Amino acid sequence: MANQRLRALLRWTKWADWAIAAVGFTIIIFVLTFFFDSSSTDGAASSVNLPASDLVDLTLLHNAKDRGALCLDGSLPGYHFQKGFGSGSNNWLLHIEGGGWCNTIESCSTRKTTALGSSNFMERQVSFSGILSSDPSQNPDFFSWNKVKIHYCDGASFAGRPESEFKNGTNLFFRGQLIWEALMDELLSVGMSNAKQAFLTGCSAGGLAAVIHCDDFRERLPQHATVKCLADASFFLDESDVQGNRTMRSFYDDVFHLQGVAKSLDKNCLSRMGNSSCLFPREFIKNIRTPVFIVNPAYDFWQIRNILVPDVSDPQGYWQTCRLNIHSCNPNQLEILKGFRNSLLNALSEFQQKNEAGMFTWMAETWHSPSSPRINSKD
Repeated sequence: MANQRLRALLRWTKWADWAIAAVGFTIIIFVLTFFFDSSSTDGAASSVNLPASDLVDLTLLHNAKDRGALCLDGSLPGYHFQKGFGSGSNNWLLHIEGGGWCNTIESCSTRKTTALGSSNFMERQVSFSGILSSDPSQNPDFFSWNKVKIHYCDGASFAGRPESEFKNGTNLFFRGQLIWEALMDELLSVGMSNAKQAFLTGCSAGGLAAVIHCDDFRERLPQHATVKCLADASFFLDESDVQGNRTMRSFYDDVFHLQGVAKSLDKNCLSRMGNSSCLFPREFIKNIRTPVFIVNPAYDFWQIRNILVPDVSDPQGYWQTCRLNIHSCNPNQLEILKGFRNSLLNALSEFQQKNEAGMFTWMAETWHSPSSPRINSKD
């Protein structure tokens, strides 16, 4: 049964992660105008030369080996950096990719043979699009900023600690926290220390990393800088599945203990909860001091399939078609889905009371439909 639960939770493919990011960040381009001062970018496109290509080379962390900041397999972590220009030269946008987590020696050993656990498998060039694009017509607020896409290769949202590594010949490195620290120092050394505005973003597991490290990100930057964080499709719920089991809580508990993430989590939450519950945004986001914006679908496809109705909770396949298409759900299933949606809204209710916090939820399935809402004639 544990293996079934693991397989269900690990069905977090790279294409799905980017699909979520594409939807979320399309929205962000239009709803975050208030988030930063974009007046400085007016007319910038006509006064400077745009980068020739949005294909950006992979950079391996230069000081990673000396600092022990390594991917699961011991390779050097990587990122893609596109230098800002014009009025965006002193502004920085960082995006952490997602990709789930690994919660056992077996799953982490499998993960280290992929780009989510080793830079040996990472793409050497990636296209910067969406919120990372240099096209002002597609990315009017951030097109000229310094932009960094951070590869995720530790399996614990950049929170793992080497003290938890098993010395049993598995050759796994739980160094997420060290990767985060080394990466921040390297980016500070190439200009981020002069940032006037900075935006830390992430999708899914990367969004969880963004909020875990949001206050630390703020503290590393100049006091006068405007700093914000954004989590896209990352507000994971601690809810029972349709059989009454806490599948996600059990999974996070495995990650919490395997990778020793406690020291990377919010201390106020840990003093109150003392366990893996502090990996759930609802429990720690209320303590974040830096402004945060949450983007999350009201009916989160991944959470429905892996938290509400994981494979292990539906052995007879009663939910099979409903999990894939909400239009195939019967009235009873729809009521359960509505209840799950209400759980998300209730979990966000405390967050809504925070000053300088924002959120956007939507029905993901219909966002790009002919009848979906539009702003300035765009989806």
